[in-house]
Amino acid sequence: MKSDLFTELDIDPAKLPYHIAIIMDGNGRWAKKKLMNRVHGHEKGAETVRTAITACRELGIKILTLYAFSTENWSRPQKEVNALMKLLKKFIISEKDDLNNKNIKLNVIGQKERLPQDVQDELDSAIRKTQNNNQMTLNLALSYGAREEITQAVKKIARSVSQGKLQPEEVNEEVISSSLYTAGMPDPDLLIRTSGEMRVSNFLLWQIAYSELFITKTLWPDFTRDEFITMLRDYQKRDRRFGKVLCS
Repeated sequence: MKSDLFTELDIDPAKLPYHIAIIMDGNGRWAKKKLMNRVHGHEKGAETVRTAITACRELGIKILTLYAFSTENWSRPQKEVNALMKLLKKFIISEKDDLNNKNIKLNVIGQKERLPQDVQDELDSAIRKTQNNNQMTLNLALSYGAREEITQAVKKIARSVSQGKLQPEEVNEEVISSSLYTAGMPDPDLLIRTSGEMRVSNFLLWQIAYSELFITKTLWPDFTRDEFITMLRDYQKRDRRFGKVLCS
């Protein structure tokens, strides 16, 4: 019974975040510490992705957004980029049936068209296969950059204005939000960053305006379900004011 699970974990299901976003950082440093090739760190990180997805589904989290590959990551050594693309393709092939069986919908945010065609094909196949699932949505941020996302949204809105479909005074937060990759989704309630870096790295800059932040020094391959649960307990103790003053 899920109620027994929440009791065991000391978590209030009514206070869980609806949308969690994670900056998965530290794969390369994890590998370096163990005197391994960086690719081994990414492979180990993929195992942690499975752990995070399973934990979120188990707890009833509705949306999980994972920062998997940024627009800046294209500037990494070509050998590493190629290895990451192969690992991504392998992950999608191995996980799409399990995602579907667990009623998880796969979605991609970012410039999917920049990915290798064979990777795009596997992603499109998995997206079609899981498109009607509704227990949870898994967003993979691939070739993603928030500034580029916002730039494209501005261009989209500008075209609507120039075509007379939208008046300048009608441009508001809702119009901007509906022009982003995450259109139709609520903003993240919780943003987690691993590896201890104190920055958001061009990730969901518009959407995380009022997200609760958790930064851990744990490298992503070492991030565990137990640490995740501890963060959720801490999250439930916070007052989310959204810029307002709470009356006593």
